[in-house]
Amino acid sequence: MADTEWEAKVKGLLKAELKRRNVSYAQLVEKLAAVGVVDSEPNIRNKLSRGKFTAVFLIQCLEAIGASSLRLSDG
Repeated sequence: MADTEWEAKVKGLLKAELKRRNVSYAQLVEKLAAVGVVDSEPNIRNKLSRGKFTAVFLIQCLEAIGASSLRLSDG
């Protein structure tokens, strides 16, 4: 799988978790701030739209929204 395909997969995973938990980008900004991560809504929107973010950012987001696990596939 090419890097762009992996980026799309990770982007989809995070967006799915946000949707599953009914968390908007604005709410994500607040939740990230609560765990010590300061970022703006436009910046987060851009990161998720491009699919270019670090594993650290992914884990920070998952922690901030209260996700204790991540489903990697529907299978």
